[in-house]
Amino acid sequence: MTPVRLDALDRRILKALQADAGQSLDEIARQVGSSKTPVWNRIRKLREAGVITGQTTLLDAEALELEACFFVLIRTAEHEPGWQERFLTSVRAQPEVLEAHRLAGDIDYILKVRVRNARAYDAFYQRLIRDVRIHNVTALLSMEEIKYTTQLPL
Repeated sequence: MTPVRLDALDRRILKALQADAGQSLDEIARQVGSSKTPVWNRIRKLREAGVITGQTTLLDAEALELEACFFVLIRTAEHEPGWQERFLTSVRAQPEVLEAHRLAGDIDYILKVRVRNARAYDAFYQRLIRDVRIHNVTALLSMEEIKYTTQLPL
């Protein structure tokens, strides 16, 4: 994908959308100091260029009784494509996994997993190890979320 050149107005529009994508076009135009039509045209172009990839609603996990957040560190002794394909298929199929990253260093993968409690985490863990053989798993329970954002620094 070719990088998109963004000017100051594009960045202001993106910041406004990241803060609240549900606000009206009038509100965004007012915030960024422009009128509706140019803002709408820029949003359309940013979507077409792949800068804006979707729109979603953020939910409060604790309000939904998903109070436990685990960071799961995974080390594998297997690095062949078949194992990786099974692992990725398993991880992608489990809705508790909010994020998954392949890492450089001693740990191969890290998962961010959101569940109701330790029992729900264990059910997730049992499904994961049923699907693929894992050399070592370390689960770290987040005691306090200090910062959370989906907003990229612009």
